[in-house]
Amino acid sequence: MISYAAFWATLKESQESTYTLIKNHHISSSTLDKLRKNRPLNTTTINDLCRILNCRVQDVMEYIPSDNDQIL
Repeated sequence: MISYAAFWATLKESQESTYTLIKNHHISSSTLDKLRKNRPLNTTTINDLCRILNCRVQDVMEYIPSDNDQIL
């Protein structure tokens, strides 16, 4: 499972907010909803978030091993 808990911690430490991500950086509210719910995002979005927040990928997301998300 991919967790975006690191994103929320990184966002809190930055000078950005969900408001500025939407209004200034054109990140959609549906993307923020996906981040809240740990839903899949594409790598372009991850790249954009890293650029905006000036951070590394691991500051946005983390892989947590889970048997529940295995595709059979």
